[in-house]
This record gives sequence, structure tokens and C-alpha cells, in this order.
Amino acid sequence: MRRRVYLAFGSVVLSWGLLLAWPLTASAQLSFVDSSSPAVAIASPVAGVLERGKQLEAQRRWGEALSLYEEAIRNHPHDRSLEQRFSLARTHYDLARRYSDSSFRDSLTSMSFREALELYAEVLGKIQTHYVESPDWDLLVRHGTQGLEAALSDPVFVERNLPGMPAARIEHFKRQLRDYLASRAGAGRASSRQEARDLVAVAAQFAHDQLGLLETAVTLEYVSGATNALDQYSTYLTAGQLNEVYSQIEGNFVGLGVELKAADGALLIVKVITGSPAQRGGILANDRIVAVDGRSTSTMTTDQAANMLQGKEGSMVDVTAVSPGQHPRIVRIRREQVEVPSVDGVRIVDAAYGVAYLKLTCFQKTTSRDLDTALWKLHREGMRSLIIDLRGNPGGLLTTSVDVVDKFVDKGIIVSTRGRSSQEDYNYSARQAGTWRVPLVVLIDGDSASASEIFAGAIRDHRRGLIVGTRSYGKGSVQGIFPLNVANSGLRLTTAKFFSPRGLPFSQIGVSPDLLVQQAAKPVVGDDGAALVPVAGDPDPVFDAGVREARRQVARK
Repeated sequence: MRRRVYLAFGSVVLSWGLLLAWPLTASAQLSFVDSSSPAVAIASPVAGVLERGKQLEAQRRWGEALSLYEEAIRNHPHDRSLEQRFSLARTHYDLARRYSDSSFRDSLTSMSFREALELYAEVLGKIQTHYVESPDWDLLVRHGTQGLEAALSDPVFVERNLPGMPAARIEHFKRQLRDYLASRAGAGRASSRQEARDLVAVAAQFAHDQLGLLETAVTLEYVSGATNALDQYSTYLTAGQLNEVYSQIEGNFVGLGVELKAADGALLIVKVITGSPAQRGGILANDRIVAVDGRSTSTMTTDQAANMLQGKEGSMVDVTAVSPGQHPRIVRIRREQVEVPSVDGVRIVDAAYGVAYLKLTCFQKTTSRDLDTALWKLHREGMRSLIIDLRGNPGGLLTTSVDVVDKFVDKGIIVSTRGRSSQEDYNYSARQAGTWRVPLVVLIDGDSASASEIFAGAIRDHRRGLIVGTRSYGKGSVQGIFPLNVANSGLRLTTAKFFSPRGLPFSQIGVSPDLLVQQAAKPVVGDDGAALVPVAGDPDPVFDAGVREARRQVARK
């Protein structure tokens, strides 16, 4: 049995064995008008987002819609219409991921109805014991019913479970279901964990009687619906997804070694991991994958396309890639074990002042050890001041973020966690041994999240260094990974909130920089209409400001 681990990721971090980055930045698609016109300033951006979201939903580009809504919610955190669209997009996105996962499809055929109900009851038990807030059992059931209704309108679900079923009959059942549940004892409301389990059993049996729908398939939609109802970070993990989470923690996986996001019917390469099969094959950042093994990605969902890229170690895949302004090229790549570096770009950037630089891409199991190696290397090369780049870092292991802070802070609290259960309340403190006293500059942006914010918040509160860039993501909760007894699946569950050394919250607030510096504006699409991501050589005023501040630190010292 795997031990429970605690994650502090900024968002729902997903992977197809390819290190898929999520959320997908959508800020470039938002157009914010002058705030001197309150009515327009509030209504126009949200209306524009909703309109764009409807277009993406109609094309079943659920990942892009999800990213769009998430970014908009960060700017309008209490807009109910955005929350509703986010919830619907997430339901369809998660469903597509589950049904593209062979481990989940296998569980549909091998898991009995009784076992599915046991799984649902086990998930509810974990929620009751560990979730950061007291659960509303009726809400969990209702959200499950909404998830089932959404699934019944999704071609992926219908083609798998109800092939040939007339759409009119499915719509009639959806209307019947709520009335049938409402007719049960207690008006179909669940006031306890047992009542929630019993209602789901009733719904599954009713769906089987009316549509011939497999009870296990219905119950698993209620499992996912219950976890999604809690918050945007809690979720049910198939066996395959659970293994992906552990791979991320370990910092290795079998794949091509690219970071991807969806982009207009293609897969956009955000990053190519150094030394990976993709890099050796000539894949570049900002390339678009438009076909896999000869099959166009425009005819597939993002999940289907990404799944075609993964496979057994040593197997080959033909990728059709397009660089901006270039003709398509076919690249044959071998799938291999890829080590993901969490410490990157280690170098002296100004020898005269001894300004050193490194980038922390995430906080995984190997980060603390790898950072020690990098720091001693920079020390030997004459480091007198250090820039730590956390931009785009989504977080990772809570304990790793504490270990990394401990290398630079000699005493005091690093971070505090507080949950509904007293076992989640803990103060993580620094130890004096092995503390590096080199002056620090920390670079952050809106995608620096969770464990990154723990680091930046501790450096800020202890006045240990200067924070440069833009306000961080604003995610202040901790998730535990709980292996489940059925189907080798798991549960990612929010167990606590975390707070800075001065007791400051992070949720929807983030860490504000001491020196505000915006990233340089650049085109968001190339000449061929493909979305662009920053690459080496682009103007970087945040980095430049960090170097200037590091020089000042050395000069003052």
C-alpha cells in the first residue's frame, strides 16, 4: 500500500506520461477595459469569456474552455456564471480523460455493482474523515446527478455505454431521474453518508431498469461528481492517473519528454525537457503536433491525441510537427524513461558581481538534493548573490517546499497548515544547520502557485530576500493523495489550508512582489495563427530587473 503524500500544486496537474501542463494560460484571450466605466468593466470581460467559452464547448475543446474559465474566475472570483461554466467544462473534461484511460475502461468491465458502491462509500468515508470542511452529503449526491446528466449528453459516454440508444429516450430518462429520486424517502435528499450511498444505489438501479445502463458506469459518475463538488483541486484518480501523480512526485515517467497544451485542434509544445527523446528528435518549443502516427489531431480530442503519444518503453511513435512559419515534418521518436529536472538553468549570469541564477520548475522528491548540487556548483564558481526563478512553477510536495526554504532561513516558522481535523494542524519550522546566507532575489508570476507561494511567502515574511515580478497565483490549500481499495484507484483531497510565517493566507491573494515588473508584451500567436510560448532569447524584463537587484545586493554588502 502506498503511503499518503501531501501535495501543494497550484491547480489540477494532469499528465499523460508526457508532463501535460494545466491550467492552460488564457489571459491573452481576455480584453479588460478601463475601470472608469464600472458597468462595462464588470460585464464586458465576463460576457466575452462566456461567449468564447461557448464556442470552445461547441467544438468539445473542454480543456481550453476549462482553462479560459479558470483564468476568468481568478479575475472575477465570485461570478456565478463563470463558476457554473467551469463546473460543466470540468465534468466533460474529466469524463473524456477517464474514458481515454485504459485502466478506467478495464474497471468498467471488471468491477461489479457491489464493488462500485463500496468504492463510492470509501470515497465518502475519506471525505468525512479528511476533507478540510464538513461535507454536505446532499450536495455531493446532487452534483453526482448533474454529472450523470452531463455524461448522458456526452458522445464519449453514450458511445461506450449506450450505443444506438435514441437521443429522445435518453433525454426522457434525464427528466425522469430527478423526479424519481425526489419521490424517495426524505424527498430524495441525503442527510448522512449512508443515505448518500443508498440514493446512488437507487439512481444506478433506475438507470439500469430504464436504459439498460451498466450500474457500475452510473456509480462511477457519482464518484467523480462527489469529489468534483468539493473544490477545483479534489478529484477521483483512476489507476492510471494515480500512477501519473506518483511519477510526477518521483520526477520521472515513460514518454517523449514534452510539456503540452491544447491549441486549436493541435497539441502545442510548451517545453521540451533537456536530454529527452523529443529534444534528440528535433522537437522544439512552440511546435504544434498536428498528427500522431498519421492520424490528424483535429479529428481527436486533446486527451485522445495525447494518449496516442504515450506507450510502452522502447516503442516508437511518428509525430507530425509544425514550427511557426514552416512546413510540417514527420519525426520518429522512441518512448523512453524521462527524468524531469526540477532545478534548471543553473549558471552564473554576471561574473563581475557573482550573480548566480537557477530555475525551480516544480517541487518534487528529488528537488532538495538537486538544489544542493546546484548551490555547491554555483558556490565554487563564485556565487555572491542568487536569483531563484519560480515563474511558471505550479508547486509540488509540501515537505519539499519546506526543505527548500530551510536551506535559506535559519529559524522560525516556514508555513502552517490548518484543517478541520486536528491532525492536519502543523507548524513547519526551520532548522539552523546548513543554512545558505547568500542574498536572494526570487522571481514570481501569476503561474507561481502553491508550494512556490510557500517558498516566496516565507522568504518575504522573514525578510530573507527581494520578491520580483507579478502577484502569484493565490492557491492556499494542501491536497492529500489517498490510495483506494477498489480498482487500484485513488483520491486527491483537499485536507488543509496553509498560511505564511506571519499567519497570512494565500487563497485568492497570493504573494505580492516587492518590486512589480510586468513581463514584456509579445504576440500571442505566430504568423500561422498558432499560440506562442516564451522561448530563450525573448525579452525578459523580470529577469533583467532581478539581475539589477542582485547586483545592488552585492554592492551594498
